[in-house]
Amino acid sequence: MTMHTNPLGNPTDYPTRYDANLLYAISRMENRRRLGLDTDKLSFRGYDVWRAYEISWLDAYGKPVVAVGEVIVPASSPNMVESKSFKLYLNSLNQERYDSMQRVRGLIAQDISHVTKSTVLVQLYALSEFAELQCTLPQGDSLDELAIEVDVYQPTSALLTVNKHVFIEELVFSNLFRSNCPVTSQPDWGTVSIQYKGARIERESLLRYLISFRNHNGFHEDCTEQIYTELVRHAAPEQLSVAINFLRRGGLEINPVRTSSPCSIEFPASRFLRQ
Repeated sequence: MTMHTNPLGNPTDYPTRYDANLLYAISRMENRRRLGLDTDKLSFRGYDVWRAYEISWLDAYGKPVVAVGEVIVPASSPNMVESKSFKLYLNSLNQERYDSMQRVRGLIAQDISHVTKSTVLVQLYALSEFAELQCTLPQGDSLDELAIEVDVYQPTSALLTVNKHVFIEELVFSNLFRSNCPVTSQPDWGTVSIQYKGARIERESLLRYLISFRNHNGFHEDCTEQIYTELVRHAAPEQLSVAINFLRRGGLEINPVRTSSPCSIEFPASRFLRQ
């Protein structure tokens, strides 16, 4: 499939039967080549946590079941999933009968693994279980109260200022991040968390840089990798982790994590108060 056949932004008839062919793969390679990354030897590890709030199917007696799902796709996967196609795929389960939640979980894992060409992890929660998963506030220091003047709203890494004479280890975050869907130009809002060890990145410059994505058209995963890559090139930290927790749109949210450190994936994934 090519981008002009991408279901995002096009009028759509919602499916009435299960159809794994609705899933639309987007190669990660194009953006990584644009960033000058070696696609055969990436400088980061990580994953994308999808959280789906609109999962439903019929039980063996035809009674609807509802659940919340988490799908974790490794950053090493050749493909990511286009979000509207994921929504349509999940809706294709609505009128199908399954005898257990585990059966649905296995089916979703099989289909997403196929389209991403990787092994994905899937967990489904009954609403009573999901209600016990508390939302948290971001850890670290907020950048959002810094008094700065901003007039750049396209990604500009030249805004970053590094003090090479000060070595620091810190965790900072901002709730002011916004980018736009590259297909529909709809805004995507998120909380960026950055943890690093190395020469100090001046906080005012970092906040200006993050805000500069405000009019940028980019997929969630691509924005995260761009921030990670440009911080590496400008600050050369010994350790770096970049995560963006995006707000849901169409019942789906995507939370990419990119890090230089070994990372383990655990359910449930972190969920911030805004989500």
